[in-house]
Amino acid sequence: MVAGCGTPGIPEPPSLELARPVTDLRAVRKGNEVRLTWSVPQLTEDHQIFRHAGSTRVCRSIGSPLHACDTPVDDLPPGTASTQHVSSRRRLTKSQLPTPPIETYTDQLSSSIESRFPISNLSYAVSVFNSYGRSAGLSNQVQVPSAPTLAAPANVRARLSANGVEITWTAIPPSPQISGIKHEYRIYRRDVTGGHDGVAGEIADDGGSEPHFLDTTFDWEKTYDYRVTVVTLITRPEGSEQVEGDDSSQARVLTHDVFPPATPTGLQAVFSGPGQKPFIDLIWTGNTESDLAGYNVYRGERGFIPMKMNFDLVHSPAFRDSNVLPGHEYSYSVSAVDARSNQSPRSEEATETVPKTQ
Repeated sequence: MVAGCGTPGIPEPPSLELARPVTDLRAVRKGNEVRLTWSVPQLTEDHQIFRHAGSTRVCRSIGSPLHACDTPVDDLPPGTASTQHVSSRRRLTKSQLPTPPIETYTDQLSSSIESRFPISNLSYAVSVFNSYGRSAGLSNQVQVPSAPTLAAPANVRARLSANGVEITWTAIPPSPQISGIKHEYRIYRRDVTGGHDGVAGEIADDGGSEPHFLDTTFDWEKTYDYRVTVVTLITRPEGSEQVEGDDSSQARVLTHDVFPPATPTGLQAVFSGPGQKPFIDLIWTGNTESDLAGYNVYRGERGFIPMKMNFDLVHSPAFRDSNVLPGHEYSYSVSAVDARSNQSPRSEEATETVPKTQ
């Protein structure tokens, strides 16, 4: 019998088990917290599954980019997220990789950093080590302003009026003047039912003791939560940046419209004149409300209660009464109606008499 023998392949070099550096590090600052997020590496530098994870070092520098991470902010223990079981010697295509887990870290900034470096930037990077204490280097670097932020405004209130939703709060205490730094208030509005959250407006911090903001861009018949934050604006030769402070507590308001339009003014009644089929023309000054739906016209005679003349709303500030009789005196008034059927008080009356003979 003759035994067959296989031909050995070219031996692959041993893997150094160095995780590929993170390339999607992101940073968001809010108040004195900087939230970092990144995808946990799944492959080694030689395209194999990264199996021997060690700690992840969080690195930070002030005012200049990072070249090394000699004094880390923190060392995070290996995560518990698992990878799919794939042969450790198999090279993978991008589509074959499992979805990487997301790691997060929140850096709490001290007041000394903010006060000592008010117009600098903080640079962040992370370095992923293997279980043997080795790393392939730093991730991409991201920056956030190091400027001091101010405390959240207190006593936020929201009050509905015919003009809009008025937001008031207690002014922030005066802060030390720093060249290149200003502050403004940012007002957020959240639709409670729909979940949409956005900026309702911004106003400068002018040092006033009673700051307020009038929101006129909301929709009626909805419930909104309002909150206010102080934004630090940094102006530098290389460009402008901003960072938000902490949010205030929320103030809720239901925008239920119970506010009628303004009472129409300037009503005039004019008889058509002799030689024509008798009629009386009414004209008045048009209302300017954006939600105006139209007008109602009322006519009365001496001893009778005024009655509404129109079946449908009148859409322009004019009306012709053709149902008049010679020798009768008529008194007219008009009211305005909005899109939610709120009706104004009736205007002052205008009186006109139809002559007995024409």
